[in-house]
Amino acid sequence: MKDELVERIENNPKYQELVSKKNSFGIKLGVFVLVMFYAYILTIAFNKEILATKIGEGVTTIAFPIALAILIISFLTTVIYVKRANGEFEDLNNEIKEDVKDLM
Repeated sequence: MKDELVERIENNPKYQELVSKKNSFGIKLGVFVLVMFYAYILTIAFNKEILATKIGEGVTTIAFPIALAILIISFLTTVIYVKRANGEFEDLNNEIKEDVKDLM
């Protein structure tokens, strides 16, 4: 019975759509965050002077606000993924469960 359930779920077009959307969206957000992190690290490695630019008359350099912005953007991408997972992805998941309810 479990094999039949698994096969039915995997053959469901909504399941295929769910897997496709989740993978696509996750990869896009992941690449976006990695590009941000690596751009910052490569800037540190190859052009420290840009990040060493002082802000105003204080001791703070431009590196600190940029690093803070990267952390905030990373957090926001997580929030975006969770909202979509709890919305669109969860709705598709519930539709799939409804389609195979008779085998459960």
